[in-house]
Amino acid sequence: MARRVGAVLIDLSGTLHVEDAVIPGSIDALKRLRATNVKIKFVTNTTKESKRILHERLTRIGFSIDRDEIFTSLTAAKQLIDKRRLRPYMLIADAAKEEFHDISPENQNAVLVGLAPDQFDYEHMTTAFRILLEGAPLIAIHRARYYKRSDGLALGPGAFVAALEYSSGCKSEAVGKPEAAFFHSALEELGCSASEAVMIGDDAQDDVCGAMNAGLLGILVKTGKYRPGDESTVDPKPSYIAENFAQAVDYIISRWLMNSEE
Repeated sequence: MARRVGAVLIDLSGTLHVEDAVIPGSIDALKRLRATNVKIKFVTNTTKESKRILHERLTRIGFSIDRDEIFTSLTAAKQLIDKRRLRPYMLIADAAKEEFHDISPENQNAVLVGLAPDQFDYEHMTTAFRILLEGAPLIAIHRARYYKRSDGLALGPGAFVAALEYSSGCKSEAVGKPEAAFFHSALEELGCSASEAVMIGDDAQDDVCGAMNAGLLGILVKTGKYRPGDESTVDPKPSYIAENFAQAVDYIISRWLMNSEE
């Protein structure tokens, strides 16, 4: 019997869009997927803007997505901070800071790192380093190596997390993709198990391999940050490799929603 899919987790940047440019066919493909009544959650490591700003961007460029359908690594980071009552020194973009508006800036006892190009300078990094030397934990919203911008690939926060680890001698704790807890938390909101879910993304390591290690199926799309041969660098291998999101949706519908036999 073929595996049945009850939930689809979908990456955003690089899979549906790159900044304000929609990846061709993605809007119509999402409509086709919604028509099947499969459960959907949009999962993203985007840390350069809050969920509110991200939702406004997606709506502006033509996607019909509810804000509550978006699960971000910022959300996961905030949950961890609240649970442990941390007051982090934050190396995150200004547009993302509204997610942490209720966190006191006094007596900082942790360091939080996201994608913050304007703050990855010597003085900010040194301040973070000194806090870590006092025994504070280093929380990485994620450790992505790079991401896709409109002008090409750009360094992700992983390089700066690694620099702080190297100099301070501490090990970071990541909360976004590819951590299994991230995928499981998103599925918990849908009321689905990993065994009945599939992840679609452009990052072979963080999206696809991470999801498959967490028990999901994984589809790699050749858009966004994808580079030829990425699929051969990960284990397990993707369940399917699609040219784009539209082809991934067609495969899911024909293979895992419409058919019950191999």
